[in-house]
Amino acid sequence: QVHLVESGGGLVQAGGSLRLSCLGFGSILRFAAVGWYRQAPGKQRELVASITRGGTTNYADSVKGRFTISRDNAENTVDLQMNSLKPEDTAVYYCYADVISSYSRYWGQGTQVTVSS
Repeated sequence: QVHLVESGGGLVQAGGSLRLSCLGFGSILRFAAVGWYRQAPGKQRELVASITRGGTTNYADSVKGRFTISRDNAENTVDLQMNSLKPEDTAVYYCYADVISSYSRYWGQGTQVTVSS
């Protein structure tokens, strides 16, 4: 079964760090553009960071300089290193993979990140 499994969410104080990891099964990430969305209660889901198969990254303005997305195609993982966390970063974070060859987007189950003041 092709799916994504996330880990690394939790509770952290403002200024702290978390590292989210997403594991893709079925070698899905190797053939996909991947990234992370987040959604806070009452807000739209927003793209936080993405990385192409070629390694080109994009970040939301709100996280530039604080978050780093990376991928390891051999391990079928994509990580999001989150530093200098702010309370406004509190959200459920979702890993996604766009498998272009099959016109499919896959999602992780979501991982709660809570940043306290």
